[in-house]
Amino acid sequence: MHLLNLGILAHVDAGKTSLTERLLHSVGVIDEIGSVDAGNTQTDTLELERRRGITIKSAVVSFVLDDVTVNLIDTPGHPDFIAEVERVLGVLDGAVLVVSAVEGVQAQTRVLMRTLQRLRIPTLVFVNKIDRRGARYEGVLRQISERLTAAVVPMGTTTGLGTRDARFTPGPGPAALDVLADQDDDLLAAYVDGTLSDARLRAALTARTRQALVHPVYFGSAVTGAGVPELTTGIRELLPTAGGDPDGPVSGTVFKVERGPAGEKIAYARMFSGTLRTRDRVPFADADADTREDGRITAISVFEHGTDVRRDSVSAGRIAKLWGLADIRIGDALGEPHKAHGHFFAPPTLETVVVPGPGTDRRALHLALTQLAEQDPLIDLRHDEVRREISVSLYGEVQKEVVQATLADDFGLDVTFRETTPLCVERPAGTGAAVEFNKKDANPFLATVGLRVDPAPVGSGVGFRLEVELGSMPYAFFKAVEDTVREALGQGLHGWQVTDCTVTMTHSGYSPRQSHAHQGFDKSMSSTGADFRGLTPLVLIEALRRAGTTVYEPMHRFRVEAPADTLGALLPVLAALRAVPQTTETRDDLGVLEGVVPADRVHELEQRLPGLTRGEGELESGFGHYAPVARGTAPSRPRTDHNPLNRKEYLLNVTRRVGG
Repeated sequence: MHLLNLGILAHVDAGKTSLTERLLHSVGVIDEIGSVDAGNTQTDTLELERRRGITIKSAVVSFVLDDVTVNLIDTPGHPDFIAEVERVLGVLDGAVLVVSAVEGVQAQTRVLMRTLQRLRIPTLVFVNKIDRRGARYEGVLRQISERLTAAVVPMGTTTGLGTRDARFTPGPGPAALDVLADQDDDLLAAYVDGTLSDARLRAALTARTRQALVHPVYFGSAVTGAGVPELTTGIRELLPTAGGDPDGPVSGTVFKVERGPAGEKIAYARMFSGTLRTRDRVPFADADADTREDGRITAISVFEHGTDVRRDSVSAGRIAKLWGLADIRIGDALGEPHKAHGHFFAPPTLETVVVPGPGTDRRALHLALTQLAEQDPLIDLRHDEVRREISVSLYGEVQKEVVQATLADDFGLDVTFRETTPLCVERPAGTGAAVEFNKKDANPFLATVGLRVDPAPVGSGVGFRLEVELGSMPYAFFKAVEDTVREALGQGLHGWQVTDCTVTMTHSGYSPRQSHAHQGFDKSMSSTGADFRGLTPLVLIEALRRAGTTVYEPMHRFRVEAPADTLGALLPVLAALRAVPQTTETRDDLGVLEGVVPADRVHELEQRLPGLTRGEGELESGFGHYAPVARGTAPSRPRTDHNPLNRKEYLLNVTRRVGG
């Protein structure tokens, strides 16, 4: 039996979850097709998903197509939940990208297709809703070819478009040969010689689809079932099945974590190699981590025939639910690390403060938010102990509403939010250096630390180097300095994370282990790691102060398509939102604007666009880059550390030894 891990992706409301229901019904997994509107679908199991009619969490369900077992993963379509899609991409063998026959290619469709192509994931396109009024065939095919990829092969034609009697008639047309011949000279030669058979053409289509070089396009309706049998045939015949040696070394990736009824962690993992058994101990860690933890598997479930069933083992190619790994996190590698797929989408660029409602227990809120962040590693929590506040990073306003509803429904916690603000970063404006010497001046720590901060290229992150000999003091002290530098750079002069810099340790020194006669180790006479962890933030912030930092705000690139005669009304609004159009193009009656806009103004642009464009405007946006804050005073963020900017306050909070 072959295995295929299949993702279904789409712009929101393209009919992705409805297609999942239809597929499950057509293969006999469910007896009755659920409805998104009725809130009784198989994969949208969260109450919030049923109520809002959108997919928020990825779901896995399994079914059999002849000799292929398909693990079908339904993913969110709303851009606020793009992190959930990101985690799934690394475990897929193939994908179905759903496009609406009425709305055509939409903003999120393009983002998803670009990512699928970059990762070389074999992808079929299913144009849904051919039974809806306004459904198109030629127009949507042209959009797919122009806006997604030119390498598309229509797998048939349609009749009765826009009616309940709409049908899909299979059979690749002449376009199949045109596209495939561009990829295969032998195929073109066989056509010229008159020796090209249908079997040869089909074999070429299969090979190129599995290489993600061409993308077959099916038309149909998830509501009526038209075109779905042809799509399932394409899934079975054209997409590659999972590889991996079940007898090889254990290697897997965790793409989802949830909590069970008793609060236990359950990890969803794709196995790429080897076999994992109950009671096995397995090492796990982030693929880039230096150290690894391990845990004992206490239970395993695999997906079969529409549900998950307990098994004693899971082997290469399969997806399983694993119990017993208490410290597991999303993205962790099990056993030998598989090739890291990294982040395909930008991290959140917005932040808001969670405000507990009357009677809401702060400790319970802290625990609940920690669990939510645990299930979504791109949502970062920031704790301000002084103000007793928790901030959460977000992709957008819909995600904020979902967090609020989840806290109410799942944890019984009433919260509101403050205004959403952009997540800025700081970069050094120049070079700065500082040093404090052991037992000199007002240094209360038994340590010498000298640091220099230099600007580094954009996108390089943080580098740490030594200009002192590694053997000049115990390695643990160097490690304490480096770890503290990386942690302290989370809050620069204005409270934002400092990035794109190189920190060089220029001075080091310590007091060797000493003791009074006939007594043990004396901390008051000997350096410890705490001395270096305590002194480093003071030296680093002084070096940053001398270098100076510039605050950069997140900017989204945007593309607006709207009737050309509405651009006159749109441009002043863009200016008011501090958006900067960079290119303007008019094609027939369509105007296309591309440019950049501050991240915190995207939501307002989304809200105002329909009214400015008679409801015909379409916005595509995504993180582009960070730009220096150009207007007014640079924004700052309240500090949550011991505030090394204020030496007296810092020492009162940190040190137990006052000296100098």
